[in-house]
Amino acid sequence: MFKDLDPILHSQLRLAVVSLLIGVKEAEFTFLKEETNATAGNLSVQINKLKEAGYIDVVKQFKDNYPQTMCKITPAGVKAFEQYVKNLHSYLSVDVAKITSRK
Repeated sequence: MFKDLDPILHSQLRLAVVSLLIGVKEAEFTFLKEETNATAGNLSVQINKLKEAGYIDVVKQFKDNYPQTMCKITPAGVKAFEQYVKNLHSYLSVDVAKITSRK
């Protein structure tokens, strides 16, 4: 009945990052930091885990002589997110009638 949830996406911060990137396709590190209210260090660690899983691409470049880190969702990341949401539905669609009849 219950489907396995992807442990990479089951982290609150990693799920937030992927959710944001699903909507915007790519974003600067500073945008992700502001939107998730994460510390730079924690966000860096979580972005690295997403990159290692192949869910996002990370490009480090310079813009106006300042370092810029861009994160972009990959096709594998989109697929993993869609599967995660689908599997999560198996937890959310528990028959309420069965639960209430047990009382």
